[in-house]
Amino acid sequence: MSRIPVCRACLALPEPLSAEFFCVSCRTPFHNGFPLDREGRCAVCRSGLRGFDAAYSFGAYEGVLRELIHLYKYSRIRTLARPLAGLLAAALPRDERFDALVPVPLHWRRQWQRGFNQSELLAREIRRRTGIPVIRVLKRVRSTPSQASLAQSRRRSNVATAFQCRRIVWRLHGKRVLLIDDVMTTGSTAASCAFALKRAGVARVAILTVARADRRMDAGHPVAADSMVGGSV
Repeated sequence: MSRIPVCRACLALPEPLSAEFFCVSCRTPFHNGFPLDREGRCAVCRSGLRGFDAAYSFGAYEGVLRELIHLYKYSRIRTLARPLAGLLAAALPRDERFDALVPVPLHWRRQWQRGFNQSELLAREIRRRTGIPVIRVLKRVRSTPSQASLAQSRRRSNVATAFQCRRIVWRLHGKRVLLIDDVMTTGSTAASCAFALKRAGVARVAILTVARADRRMDAGHPVAADSMVGGSV
């Protein structure tokens, strides 16, 4: 009997994110190339507000993939870490080398309530597949409201000073780091983590997530509550 309460057919349903136009840095999908400059970068990346150097995601945060992530996080089905990490591995760039995997941390209170950090379990699975070490160098020093409860304009300020690096960050000076998280919405959390790492001397920061919000689908509208388990990230 499987330890995962989801059939194989449903686990195989999520499809890779597809679009004709992507930002070359943050991989945000667009309906057309108008928001991109000649180098293929969107306005946010051109302004330097992203913090991270590249972003990779498997699929869009909707449908079955969204339900699987919610089961994993909110229903605490930890065994879903392995199949979700398989999707992460599929999105992992083959032409980049990384020195360390760094999971996006939870505030200790939220981790205590949930019982685990979903990003850390995913990072461990990627380590098992790639051999890249996991280094818990980031810490969340300030508890913040859920990003889902905030307007897009407030998400960046919500997490701007929420992350700091531990003393062991010297091990990553001049290195290439891959941040691991489950979902990227506006990129505010990833940017805050990246800024903290770069201030500590990390040379390059990329973000790898299972899913990302597709702003082509819900631009200007909040993400609706999930029909299976409720809530949003």
